[in-house]
Amino acid sequence: MAKVTSSSKACAVNPLKMSQPIGSALAYMGIKNCMPLFHGSQGCTSFGLVLFVRHFKEAIPLQTTAMSEVATVLGGLENVEQAIVTIANRQKPSIIGISSTGVTETKGDDVDGYLKLIREKHPELDHIKLVYVSTPDFKDAFQDGWAKTVTKMIEQLVDAQPADAAREPGKVNILPGAHLTPGDLDELRDILDGFGLEAVILPDLSGSLDGHVPDDFTPTTIGGISLDEIAAMGLSQHTIAIGEQMRDAALAMEKKTGVPFTLFDRLTGLEVNDRFISLCAQLSDRPVPNKIKRQRSQLVDAMLDGHFHFGGKKIAIGAEPDLLWTLSQWITEMGSHVTAAVTTTGSPLLEQVPTEEVLIGDLEDLEARAKDCNLLVTHSHGRQAAERLKIPFYRIGIPMFDRLGAAHQTIVGYRGTRDLIFEIANMFIADGHEPTPDTWALSESNGHAGETAVTAH
Repeated sequence: MAKVTSSSKACAVNPLKMSQPIGSALAYMGIKNCMPLFHGSQGCTSFGLVLFVRHFKEAIPLQTTAMSEVATVLGGLENVEQAIVTIANRQKPSIIGISSTGVTETKGDDVDGYLKLIREKHPELDHIKLVYVSTPDFKDAFQDGWAKTVTKMIEQLVDAQPADAAREPGKVNILPGAHLTPGDLDELRDILDGFGLEAVILPDLSGSLDGHVPDDFTPTTIGGISLDEIAAMGLSQHTIAIGEQMRDAALAMEKKTGVPFTLFDRLTGLEVNDRFISLCAQLSDRPVPNKIKRQRSQLVDAMLDGHFHFGGKKIAIGAEPDLLWTLSQWITEMGSHVTAAVTTTGSPLLEQVPTEEVLIGDLEDLEARAKDCNLLVTHSHGRQAAERLKIPFYRIGIPMFDRLGAAHQTIVGYRGTRDLIFEIANMFIADGHEPTPDTWALSESNGHAGETAVTAH
């Protein structure tokens, strides 16, 4: 078991952590015709806006209540009211998602009370859903804000159903963690579609931040799951939650609607995807499609081809807890060792990470622990550390602002895991870590015999 410790430094140097409101806003962006709203200063919103624009290379809808020093002291009712009314009149959203920030949480604004007063004063807003989530940025981190927001949306937007309600066969809810990209969600939808299952994804970033060109300009989110689809999620056959962070959301769905759930702590790797595919076959009552069987065979072959490049390598990872867990488990399965692990917030999974210590810290801490490593894995703010250490650098997570295609990076499923093996193995090869031809040939001959046995079994 890993020892979980927290950095005792007085300040963060080259921060790894991103705040709760950022994660909350991203969750709102997976809802169709939504306007995320930060209850805080203009600076808080500007930071989040720039971060998302640099990562996704897309227009990002994000508004602010523009709290000044005086408004913060006296209370933000007028600012919240004015922001909501202005957004309703100009952007005409179906839903306004409100996230608090550190300054308004420190003041102690009763935003739930504000919304009741605003509803009473402005009946013309009755057709607009208002969802508020408390996400102070002086505690917790990015994935916490995402998880709290998804849970609150389930509690407020999903229609309650009796335990014996008639379910829609073939309809499956997907509750993805904040570490999954739009490309990951597209891959999951394709897998379920292969079994004849309909995936209902909350939030669905694959429809809103997948980098497509819309037919018409809209000031709100340009895609995602609709409010009607969210309301009907209680009639689905099953719920699949991905990431430990989504456990509370899955429990909230089960409590309100009776829909059972299965939680996967990750979907990167062979064994965990075998379990995922088995569940899909069970839910659909169909055999596994030949296309997916072939993808599994390709992954096994990629593992055989790549394991000599991974074997014995020392890896340093800096990521949110669920992404750290996903990568550390997969890297260990490939024969590498996680010798440095830094994360942003607490999680029940941290003690199970296959390393000696998991530090809740920053990128300076990661750099100090990665001196003897063969690969550094974190978001784009780790690039200078990799340059100083003179080791390969694999970018993953948010923000990724110095490369294109961040939204389409895919590491889930057989196919996503296969491509991840190739990408990182090629980095090792380019860095001069290549096994001899004789060793590789021996691996191939032995490995394919084993693959035949697995396929026959």
